[in-house]
Amino acid sequence: MKKKISRKDKIDWENFLLSDQALPDKDYSYLKKDSKKIISIDLHGYSLDEANTLIEEFIKKAYEKKVRKIIVITGKGIHSDNLNNPYKSKDLGILKYSVPEYIKTNLELMKIINNIEEANIKDGGSGSFYIFLKKNNK
Repeated sequence: MKKKISRKDKIDWENFLLSDQALPDKDYSYLKKDSKKIISIDLHGYSLDEANTLIEEFIKKAYEKKVRKIIVITGKGIHSDNLNNPYKSKDLGILKYSVPEYIKTNLELMKIINNIEEANIKDGGSGSFYIFLKKNNK
């Protein structure tokens, strides 16, 4: 496709090349803005009660700080002491399934949460999950 460049566009381009002006990196500024709205928490080593208490406080503080996305790392449960207890499943990690369930059944938390979903591989895959918070207009 051959398209003739207008005289004005040609002059503008030549002026730009002669100047010290740099093009803004839109990808960098976009990522920089978003990175301030994403935080994470690692629940490895916590008991179920400790993890539930901690995650509830963490979600509320994140919402107050206008965070939009939380990455919660629970682990896959492969190192937990489930094999020694016949009442616990060796196939299911305690925190991996219980923490999201605790959040979903907490009506106060669900008022500020849009969605909960499994994380991408780069963020921990099946050993972590995302919490997407509603926009805080306060």
